[in-house]
Amino acid sequence: MTGVLPDSALKAMIAGGAIASDEPVTSEQIQPASLDLRLGTTAIRVRASFLAGQGRSVRDRLSEFEMHRVDLTRGAVLEKGCVYVVPLMESLALPKGVSAVANAKSSTGRLDLLTRTITDGGVEFDRIPESYQGPLYAEICPRSFSVLVRPGMRLNQIRFRQGQAVLSDSALAALHAEERLVSGDALISEGLGFSVDLKPEGTDLVGYRAKPHTGVIDLDRIGQYDPTEFWEEIRTQEGRIILDPGAFYILVSREAVTIPPDYAAEMAPYLAMVGEFRVHYAGFFDPGFGHSTAGGAGSRGVLEVRCHEAPFVLEHGQVVGRLVYERMSSRPDRLYGAGIASNYQGQGLKLSKHFRSF
Repeated sequence: MTGVLPDSALKAMIAGGAIASDEPVTSEQIQPASLDLRLGTTAIRVRASFLAGQGRSVRDRLSEFEMHRVDLTRGAVLEKGCVYVVPLMESLALPKGVSAVANAKSSTGRLDLLTRTITDGGVEFDRIPESYQGPLYAEICPRSFSVLVRPGMRLNQIRFRQGQAVLSDSALAALHAEERLVSGDALISEGLGFSVDLKPEGTDLVGYRAKPHTGVIDLDRIGQYDPTEFWEEIRTQEGRIILDPGAFYILVSREAVTIPPDYAAEMAPYLAMVGEFRVHYAGFFDPGFGHSTAGGAGSRGVLEVRCHEAPFVLEHGQVVGRLVYERMSSRPDRLYGAGIASNYQGQGLKLSKHFRSF
């Protein structure tokens, strides 16, 4: 049973009480290799981001940093630049040997909506140790856009694993030889490297940059917003762009990637030495992403890029991240893109699902 736990195991954990919830878990929350987590009814505005720390609870730490509370019951706006902690509906009682990792959902990351999971006794964001028993909280910091949220919204997700499941470089190379995990040459070093596409075929449109002063985005409104009100197009014929400090960009990988049905992957940031920027907030790739058995023929990875302290020249083909592949403990009952709502199967350069197509 070593590996990432599939949807069938998640259902068993729910039935057995290892995953509990204030309200019944719905089938829409259960993904091939992860569980969507839901916001509760209250958002607590805090002075700063924090971790509970060893031997301390999030509730105790909130008393130190709380500014005020926001009732989400009828919907409420989380303001750009503010930090909120929202108790989630789900809680955990993990059995021995089972740990978990959380991450923002794809649409959350593409809105530059920094969402991280914190726990009692936690010393890292988004990492839940084996045998953890207790509540889950989402720390939410809207970076580019203020957002309207309601209870039950799913901004982040959690993946469970038993034992060590990460593929070594030699195992990853063997899998690539068998499955062709990436178009073009495979750069394998502590995962599968991928680069940025700044010379797309047939167009000079290479990405989008978030506008600094926009309206509120209601996260329940799908395909409703005019992208020109929130984004400016980034075009170049030179194969390079200059990232502005503090700006947020949506770019796309040069490579099309594939996740075979018996594997899952997580996008990991590349070494900090490569430049003054961070790539990705949303990092889970489910079994079947871009794979032929789920109707895919390779899918690009959308890159959520934020530049840090200094302007930085990003060039076509520059390696900006890596995919870490893990074995599933067993094949999921359903694959990404096969019979489930999968917004980004076969994707290229694409904004979140809230925006109409250009």
